[in-house]
Amino acid sequence: MRHINASIVLYHNQKEQLLKAIYSFLNTDLKVKLYLVDNSSNNDLKELAKIDNRIEYIFNNTNLGFGGAHNIAIRKSIEENTPYHLVLNPDVYFEKGVLEELYNFMENNPDVGVVMPKVLYPDGKLQYLCKLLPKPIDLFGRRFLNCGPFKKFIEKRNKIYELRFTGYDKIMEVPCLSGCCMFLRTNIIKKVGLFDERFFMYLEDTDLTRRIHKVAKTIYFPYVHIYHEYGKGSYENFKLLYYHIDSAIKYFNKWGWFFDKERDMKNKLTLQKLGYC
Repeated sequence: MRHINASIVLYHNQKEQLLKAIYSFLNTDLKVKLYLVDNSSNNDLKELAKIDNRIEYIFNNTNLGFGGAHNIAIRKSIEENTPYHLVLNPDVYFEKGVLEELYNFMENNPDVGVVMPKVLYPDGKLQYLCKLLPKPIDLFGRRFLNCGPFKKFIEKRNKIYELRFTGYDKIMEVPCLSGCCMFLRTNIIKKVGLFDERFFMYLEDTDLTRRIHKVAKTIYFPYVHIYHEYGKGSYENFKLLYYHIDSAIKYFNKWGWFFDKERDMKNKLTLQKLGYC
């Protein structure tokens, strides 16, 4: 039986948006189970579990953050020996067949630890979510220097950092994938560990993909797509900005700020493989 679990972390979300994500995942012939892990201060979203008997609702009664909440469900997938676990954002939706394609790709490529599909905005525009391992300029520069005399430099840097030169039209192995839709092989997660819960929000996906990249392939798969109602929350909300800065500091404290030989080697190798000159 082809089996996959998934988790969506909730935090006072709009039910209409959540329903799109939930039905997208459940609309499959695969054997699936969906964990709704609720970080909200109340359990008003509990009624969503009544939609389908393949849903399990978990109420945390506190905000554990993105990675901490997903880890609850990933642990269950590992305990159940479920071969794959999908980390899914509540603002993502997709058509039937996407899960099957990703599943078949993972089955046919046992050396792949995580795969991410093409990600589009609701209007069909591409989201550049394949990245190199970040340098401080990539995170802090993009946020605070993308204006005035620095704008051209940041834009030029983004074309490389976000691998825009590739066209996003072919399968690529990249060291940093977005957490909005991570199709994970649980046996690899056993090796590298779960999300690092020191990252309350932001950069936990970068950190996890980087660890997976050390032992397995981390793949972008453009032949199926999802829609992501992506909003740059930290550009509009000071609390989210604080979380973003805090996570960036923790990330560079963990891996290295300006001296990170592994980052430099992986990024150079990635660019070489992708034909960047």
